[in-house]
Amino acid sequence: MEELPVTTIMGIAGLIIGTAFGAVTHRTNFCAMGAVSDIVSFGDWKRMRAWALAAATAIAGAQFLHIIGLVDLTKSIYLNSSFPLSGFILGGLIFGFGMVIGGGCPGRNLMRVGNGDLKALVVLLLIGWAGYMAMRGILATPRIWLQNLLSFNWSGWGIPDQGMATIIGGFIGISYETMAPIVAFSIIGALLIFCFRDPAFRRSPRHIAAGVLLGGLVVAAWAATGILGQDEFEPVRVVGLTFIAPTGDAFQYLMTYTGSTINFGIATVFGAILGSFISSKLSGSFHLSTFVDTPDTVRNMLGGALMGFGGIMALGCTIGQGITGVSTLALGSVLATLSIIAGGVIGVKYMERVLDI
Repeated sequence: MEELPVTTIMGIAGLIIGTAFGAVTHRTNFCAMGAVSDIVSFGDWKRMRAWALAAATAIAGAQFLHIIGLVDLTKSIYLNSSFPLSGFILGGLIFGFGMVIGGGCPGRNLMRVGNGDLKALVVLLLIGWAGYMAMRGILATPRIWLQNLLSFNWSGWGIPDQGMATIIGGFIGISYETMAPIVAFSIIGALLIFCFRDPAFRRSPRHIAAGVLLGGLVVAAWAATGILGQDEFEPVRVVGLTFIAPTGDAFQYLMTYTGSTINFGIATVFGAILGSFISSKLSGSFHLSTFVDTPDTVRNMLGGALMGFGGIMALGCTIGQGITGVSTLALGSVLATLSIIAGGVIGVKYMERVLDI
């Protein structure tokens, strides 16, 4: 492995982790949009508890890697001192609404593509297109304006980053080294109680497996980029598992292959499709499907565009913020995740009441 370029190592690692993600989401039917919909429509909290278990698992693993010094989470995008509050909230609401009318988050749509759903491919194209316009194109100006509506920097209070342990410790005068385990154990404990206090969840191996495995894959992503990717001459950015920006990067990579270099995120996108395809073929569930009618087409395309724009503004998706970002204990990730859930609730109500679905 040491003889391979670091980009190749990252590509291999991303493909393996992405393939596992696609297979796990297909086999367990994990879906953040479905978790919100289950609660609003049926009062069923099992998939939401699976999401919470994934977050608890990811926090435990990521914080362990950080505390023992193997991975420096402060180098990730989640622990900046800048705090675009309006971006987290508005971006999360926009993403959450788009997630519902677009048939699921980017991770879910990657799984659906592997399962033969052609409309999910269109949704992904719109996610990548709108996401790139929000990052570097014509939508960057309104995106930045919205993010800066309410924004501040924690360094103004002498706090180096937006980690909850750092913030709490800074205000009450306790060192980060002391505060970090306390905050991590408290949040993990609360999430585990929320998950396993429900008898129905305890009796559902599929949902428990989804939470543990997906959380573990986020930890694996931190380890891959934070350990394997730290080449002496070409270190890569420390990233976890996320699918908003990588979806756009993947389409650009396909179009500019001869002048591009694969990275961890791009490889996870291709891996997620591959893993779902393999799982669906082995289970006999693979089948081609497409849009039902014109309104279905419009809703899904609009959902993809909203997810691309909102996801960039919120700095992530249900996986990128809801599990990966939360694993760093970043306050912004928690706010973005709660906003995504709120936007999802609004989207489900819209689909039920306005469209009478």
